[in-house]
Amino acid sequence: MESEFNFDVLIIGTGSAGLMNALQLDDKLEVALIAKDKILEGSSYYAQGGISAVLDKSDNFSTHINDTLIAGDQLGNIKAIEFMVHEAPHSISLLEDYGVEFTKKNNHYHLTTEGGHTKRRVAHIADRTGKYVQDGLKDKVLNKSNISIFEDSIAVDLLTKNGVCYGAYILDKKTNKVCTFNAKNTVLATGGASKVYLYTSNPDTSTGDGIAMAFRSGCKVVNMEFTQFHPTCLYHPHAKSFLITEAMRGEGAKLRLPNGDLFMKKYDDREEMAPRDIVARAIDAEMKINGFDHVYLDITFKEKKWIEKRFPTINEKCKSFGIDISKDYIPVVPAAHYTCGGVDTDLDAKTSIKNLYAIGEVAHTGVHGANRMASNSLLECIVFAKSCAIAINKSAIKNQKETFKPWDASRVSASKEMVVVKHLWDEIRRLMWNFVGIVRSDKRLYLAQKRLEQIQIEINDYYSKYLVNNDLIELRNLAETASIIVKSALLRQESRGLHYNEDHIHKNQVLENTEIEK
Repeated sequence: MESEFNFDVLIIGTGSAGLMNALQLDDKLEVALIAKDKILEGSSYYAQGGISAVLDKSDNFSTHINDTLIAGDQLGNIKAIEFMVHEAPHSISLLEDYGVEFTKKNNHYHLTTEGGHTKRRVAHIADRTGKYVQDGLKDKVLNKSNISIFEDSIAVDLLTKNGVCYGAYILDKKTNKVCTFNAKNTVLATGGASKVYLYTSNPDTSTGDGIAMAFRSGCKVVNMEFTQFHPTCLYHPHAKSFLITEAMRGEGAKLRLPNGDLFMKKYDDREEMAPRDIVARAIDAEMKINGFDHVYLDITFKEKKWIEKRFPTINEKCKSFGIDISKDYIPVVPAAHYTCGGVDTDLDAKTSIKNLYAIGEVAHTGVHGANRMASNSLLECIVFAKSCAIAINKSAIKNQKETFKPWDASRVSASKEMVVVKHLWDEIRRLMWNFVGIVRSDKRLYLAQKRLEQIQIEINDYYSKYLVNNDLIELRNLAETASIIVKSALLRQESRGLHYNEDHIHKNQVLENTEIEK
């Protein structure tokens, strides 16, 4: 690989947001797509549920907007929500133009419902929506001559000067060489940060890279205390991060204790269809009260053939672990799932740094508020990737380039102490799970903050002495992002949405956003 590249647009991340953004950019622009792993690896690919949009006559925009606001505990940005909801039907059509075929019944979209929705408005493709969306977008991207793809590459830091972004330093993981990517416009599409927690539904790539890099460059990062814990991840020693989609509860599945008792009625009148924060806390409470390692999800009332058709992926995965979901309850446990806060942006995905954009889970557009409503995430990716591309198309040619020095590794050496990186990685994730989890307290948050400050000192010392590699870059970003989450959680002295603090159980109705800046 060369040591220096020049592009009109640098997109860091190849999830649904990154791929859609690349496709919507003007063909005259030279575009670089940076994939941390292979092009399809990331949270988008594993999304099961679907994309929410008003596609049925019984539904309307006002209801979708209101449902989103309620799920977000009234903390969502109404302008951003209205923009997203009104763009949703067109986003479905746009994906279909790119070859994505949604599940239909009698020539109509087969719409399902999930937590927080009062209408059936989730368009899906069986239970692998993310995979099929990614496949469709990837095929189109590969046919575009103006798009260059760099797989197995991870961003180290952004290239910024006087409040303007000019690209990024990128590590080629195969050669372990850091290259300079100069760009007139840079788009962060790096995904979320749920790997800061010990138990997560996310793939290994979700280490908060974009959030950490933007923060180090001076970007405003907002509402990072709102980490969504998905209520139902498969509980099995070999299942790793396998999610049991909320659409299953949308089809009537019930949560049960090991003795078979139902329990959601005690926590919310909407029972299994309550927003995710409520369901996750309910499961967490029952596990702590009773000393359970997990609870169960029951869909055994459905016929085997129906299950095989509606949830083929989940059915096969559970079967591989000896669980017949047409007869057996599914063992489930909450896990960190989605980052509702992020790099603050406007409706065009512009950040507080000129020529730097953020789209997808890395961004804080304001549409999720204090809790994301199910299946609004892929929608957000598509809608804001398009608005971002429109903004770039208008300005990309005018933007100026800046020259940066090549990456200097002359004063550092290869590490012989990678065990330190492994230990700190594990310590951060356990610390966050135990002290900054589903239920929090001031004492635990302050303890986490104190230890993270020390860990960051250790990491920065290590970073200054040794050659960078993927694990060290991720560790540095993981620690930075974890620290931002804790600082944000301490600022929000109330319990709202995904942030529940035993010492501040009431809403204060005052603080809208927590803002963290370097």
